[in-house]
Order: sequence, then C-alpha cells, then structure tokens
Amino acid sequence: MSPQSPRPAHHAAHGQPRDPVQEFFSIGEVCELTGLKPHVLRYWESQFRFLSPAKNRSGNRVYQRREIELIMLVKHLLYTEKYTIDGARQKVDQHRRKGELRPAARTALDLQTIETMEQELREVLGLLGGDGAEPAQPAPKSSGGSGGGGRSR
Repeated sequence: MSPQSPRPAHHAAHGQPRDPVQEFFSIGEVCELTGLKPHVLRYWESQFRFLSPAKNRSGNRVYQRREIELIMLVKHLLYTEKYTIDGARQKVDQHRRKGELRPAARTALDLQTIETMEQELREVLGLLGGDGAEPAQPAPKSSGGSGGGGRSR
C-alpha cells in the first residue's frame, strides 16, 4: 500500500488493528504529523546529517518512521528545550554515544502526541461551548439568597 492510498475501513470490531503500520511518509504527511513546515524539514536536513530521507522515483522525499522520531527529537530540543541548532546536534550525538537515541526520540514523539491530543481536546471543548481552559463545571444552584434554598423543613 502506498502512502498516498486511502486508509482501509476500520476493522476494530474484529480485533484487527484499525490501520496497517505505515512505513513510508511523504513530506506533506510528515509536516502534518510534526506540525512543521516543509522548508523547516529541508533546512534541518542540511543541519543534521542523520536526517536524510530517501527519494522516490519522482524525486520526492520519503521518510521512514525512524526519521520521524528523530525529527520529533530535534523539534523537542529546539522548540521546548530551547537548544541552538549546534547544541541540539551535540545533544543528539550524546544520546547516540550513550545508546539512548531511540528512547530519547520516542519520548519526544510521545510528548508531541500528548500535546496534539491536548490541543484537539481544547478544540472539542470550544465546539461544545467551553473555553478550553478548564473542563466545564456545572453552574452552582442558586440558594435563593437566604442560604436555606427551597423546602428545608
């Protein structure tokens, strides 16, 4: 199945996974997954030698899951941890020397997933009439001003 083909129908009712594991991603799909613009990914390729996606017959970039994990690590280091490009490069090399590169990349991917879910939940709350800042709480019932409220005999 190519990365461009539509997703199959859901099979969750039969105990099968909903979607097959996608192995290759276009630059557009990577941008959607990571929240980055294509020019940022292309620039990072020039700055981080480990980001070098293969190209298909048409010359388009084809990213593997491992590369997306590394992109998320770089994004986390640059945007969240506030490293410089050079500092992020050194940190990635440090993770690699310690044998911690894959766990660090997975952690960054997990953090991005959580951030994305939080944003989507805020959007849903907004659609439901909440402001997205906190879960909607039921309004307190009016006590009628005397503190007794209603029939209290």
